[in-house]
Amino acid sequence: MIDAEKALKKTGHHAKIGKFNSAEELKDFKTLFPPGSTDSALSRNLTEAIWNEYKDKKDEAGVSFKTCVFSGVKNLDSGIGLYAGDHSSYRVFNKLFDKVIDEYHGHGPTATHTSEMTAQGIVNHEFSAEDGAMILSTRIRVGRNLAGYPLGPGISKTQRDEVMAKVV
Repeated sequence: MIDAEKALKKTGHHAKIGKFNSAEELKDFKTLFPPGSTDSALSRNLTEAIWNEYKDKKDEAGVSFKTCVFSGVKNLDSGIGLYAGDHSSYRVFNKLFDKVIDEYHGHGPTATHTSEMTAQGIVNHEFSAEDGAMILSTRIRVGRNLAGYPLGPGISKTQRDEVMAKVV
């Protein structure tokens, strides 16, 4: 039994784990998603034509297309299942990323994004005392990279150490 399955049994959570253990094992499109195993954005948008076009390509940081899709092939209960390995992944593998982003965010490739980086206009939601008592913690997660370094799926241990040294 693989470690992920052991951990899931201990916690009582159930997960659908695919049969592949590395991105390099991904060879045949027809074997990526067993019938009825997933309804991830990746599985809905990755066509055989897109797979065949990108399966042997890498983005500008050297992150393979297979690395970008591996998490969604391995973790069949994933909601999205697709991770950019580098900022260039969005352009190099655009036929898939554009479809997933448009489906999930309703933000097509020609749409523009407006950022408001001030606190003006933020309105707090009012909770009843009963609802407020149920909130133990909250978090905001923003994942970005430093220029010149791949994103999470494509970064090496050495590069992570370099980023840590720069940030610290």
